[in-house]
Amino acid sequence: MTGSDQFEIFEEEFQRILGMTPSLTLLADSLTFAEGVCWVPDVESAAGQGKVIVSDVPNNRIVSWSEADGFGIYREPSGRANGNTVDREGRVLSCLTSGRTVVRQEQDGSLTTIADTFGGGLLTSPNDIVVKSDGSIWFTDPDYGFLELALGHGDKPEQNRNRVYRVDPDSLDITMVSEDFDKPNGIAFSPDESVLYVGDTGRTHGEFRPHRLMAFDVVGDALDTLENPRVFVDVEPHVPDGFRADVDGNMWTACGDGVQVFSPGGDLLGKIHTPEVAANLSFGMADGQTLFVGSTSSIWSIELNIAGATRPVS
Repeated sequence: MTGSDQFEIFEEEFQRILGMTPSLTLLADSLTFAEGVCWVPDVESAAGQGKVIVSDVPNNRIVSWSEADGFGIYREPSGRANGNTVDREGRVLSCLTSGRTVVRQEQDGSLTTIADTFGGGLLTSPNDIVVKSDGSIWFTDPDYGFLELALGHGDKPEQNRNRVYRVDPDSLDITMVSEDFDKPNGIAFSPDESVLYVGDTGRTHGEFRPHRLMAFDVVGDALDTLENPRVFVDVEPHVPDGFRADVDGNMWTACGDGVQVFSPGGDLLGKIHTPEVAANLSFGMADGQTLFVGSTSSIWSIELNIAGATRPVS
């Protein structure tokens, strides 16, 4: 794939974001399924250093890459971690497929269970996760783990619906915020956190099932109620997997042909094609202007003229 083939530009704004000479750089390969891409800042570094971590799900490990150390192992075994994110203190939270739990890695390396049950039953298969500025933890819980018999979860989930949950940062009480999905997958907030986006990826198991991003208004009461559910955009080809917003509210979405970028109004600004199906992505580096992409067996990066939205924009 040549440089000119890697980028499709539908709006001038996307050309500005890419710059005149965009370059997609291979950071690592030899993974089996690169998911859960997440930039982890070094909280003790004044220079904004850090690393990108990526879940290599079938190989039961989380790998890492940094400018200083290159490619390495972040955590192994990982509990077949899928989605990862960081909280406001820089601690990594992970959705574990094997244990059907959400865990937080403390600064000393120990793991704290954040969520493992709801309504008296075990969670199904936590998939992707995001932390709101108030510290609350939001994650999706589809049934993908039950579709892989080798995991030994059993014949059917203990939950009767695939849902999105919110965990209170202090009490760790878990609340169901939506269950109107086929298979909820990726999850992200708009820059001001007034809108929650959730991917519905039922098409992975049926051609005529959902392949879309849903949007919800976040009502700022004590439990952050979701209102006004609507289709933000249908994504082709395949499904939208992981996604994140930039500071302007554009949604960067990993999908079948790489990365697709949508304006806050749902217009397709452009595409970054990757050699393999992209599953997840994250903004990172000190200025937040490098996009890291997990693309099946490989990890890629591209420098941009826009930063990711990592906290509410006032």
